[in-house]
Amino acid sequence: MRPPLACTPRSRSEVADVLRQLGKRIEGLGLNTHQLRTLRAITDCRTPALGGHVDVCNACGVPSISYNSCRNRHCPKCQGHKREQWIQKRTADLLPVPYFHVVFTLPDTLNPLALHQPQVVYDALFKAAWQTIHRFAVGKGLHTGMICVLHTWGQTLALHPHLHCIVPGAGVNAKGQLIPITAKGKYLFPVKALSKVFRAKYIALLREKGITSQALIERLLQKDWVVYAKRPFGGPQQVIEYLGRYTHKIAISNHRLQDVHETATTFSYKDYRSNGSKKQMTLLNEEFIRRFALHILPFRFVRIRHYGILSSTWKREKFVALRKRLQLPEPNKIITTKLHRCPCCKTGTLQTVLVFGKRGPPEVYKTAQKGNAC
Repeated sequence: MRPPLACTPRSRSEVADVLRQLGKRIEGLGLNTHQLRTLRAITDCRTPALGGHVDVCNACGVPSISYNSCRNRHCPKCQGHKREQWIQKRTADLLPVPYFHVVFTLPDTLNPLALHQPQVVYDALFKAAWQTIHRFAVGKGLHTGMICVLHTWGQTLALHPHLHCIVPGAGVNAKGQLIPITAKGKYLFPVKALSKVFRAKYIALLREKGITSQALIERLLQKDWVVYAKRPFGGPQQVIEYLGRYTHKIAISNHRLQDVHETATTFSYKDYRSNGSKKQMTLLNEEFIRRFALHILPFRFVRIRHYGILSSTWKREKFVALRKRLQLPEPNKIITTKLHRCPCCKTGTLQTVLVFGKRGPPEVYKTAQKGNAC
């Protein structure tokens, strides 16, 4: 049984605090409507502005008042339960093969284009990465798969688009048999060859989208593109732990915020140029939010994608047959979370008895909650 993910202590400072310090000055940062709407949702998250509900424990009877979450995918406070549910669903997709962590990184030459046409740049990144992996697998007569997660940030919130990918070290042949991709299982494909093919695929996709600037293409061709491939995970447990860290990660979490003042915000970061040593950076609140907004993805943009034998289409048609052939146990389809566990007795289940709006809960429930404080 998989151990629960470690809980992160609640931070005293939040991104929402920086937004409240700025107030209406946010409108002067040159952000688009979607970005402003996202920042407004983060500000209102778990506050009376979104209303709430009253839950009562079915074991100890203690009432619990909770304000609603914004559920925005960029909100630092709304990712925990989404991550847990997603991981439990993905457990059913694991195969008894080694898995590799592959990272595809775009050169900073593309940052200006990413600012103005993020949909084009990020879509091409997904497609080029999958086309690269698919080409190498097909060269071995196999059809493999991949799970990709887009990250657009570096530790200091600068623009740094890259894909974290999970690739199984096996593929399906024409007979539907699962065959290892590598003989010794120590590496997936040569990274230098992956880098060259990835660059060619990406530039070709840009041209298809009408990005034909010869100056840009020449600069991209002169760059050494980076594809990083780690050694395989130790087993399915390590894959799950990896997915838990990366799938629903956002540009900066609240626990990294050290201090929020009226004019500036201080946060911690890892300096990978200094062997990952931990440092602090202070930015004016306007600059902090401007950098944070760089990583608000376009409306309805899909940042977690599945390809090949791990895609939803393939799984509906053939994955069940593959599991039966490998004699794998049936996956657990019951999704469980800790959201409905009573915070007081730790054993009962919370049941919603009242939903309230901006005015807040009735006074009787406030009094009852204070009187039964654990």
